Amino acid sequence: MADEQLRPDVQAAADRMDSKFGARREIRRLAGHLWDDETVHHLAGGFYGGGLGLVALTSRRLLFIREGWTGRATEDFPLDKLSSVQWNSGLVQGTLAVFASGNKAEIKQIAKVDGARIADAIRNRQAMPATQATAPQSPQQGLGLVDELTRLWGLVQQGALTHAEFEAAKARLLGPSNGWATSPGRAQDAPPLPPECR
Repeated sequence: MADEQLRPDVQAAADRMDSKFGARREIRRLAGHLWDDETVHHLAGGFYGGGLGLVALTSRRLLFIREGWTGRATEDFPLDKLSSVQWNSGLVQGTLAVFASGNKAEIKQIAKVDGARIADAIRNRQAMPATQATAPQSPQQGLGLVDELTRLWGLVQQGALTHAEFEAAKARLLGPSNGWATSPGRAQDAPPLPPECR
């Protein structure tokens, strides 16, 4: 897939896939199914609704795409509507079950590593308070700035936040840039420090 021009987030997720069996065509066409502000976190091949296709976990939804020779199918599950997720794995493959509005959808034949990664990312997102699902507004109670940034970076590494969401949250936490040097010293035209900070 390296010789084809894919969006950087799609390429990164495709590079992490354990198995692309049954999903190569869908990976190439995935960008056409995405919303403008949507970022791809994880991809997996799987079987759903009568055929093999691509499972994509994005910043906004879990998406299944099947682009066959005679037809196409797309099913999406908005992340804010999912009530729970189950991952059951065998030796090589497993089944991802998602529950939304009392309904259950099972995507089968997902490579073990890929399915576990997607299930864990969905669970991590569900474990966050609703206000932090996209990016937190302010540090959590009792956490210092460094602790909060460390926690956010951990969410990026788990796939629960994108790099862009991390940068936006970091900018909110650090406040607006005033052009003054922050390290290792202060700009010459910066106002003097108050006595309690000297």
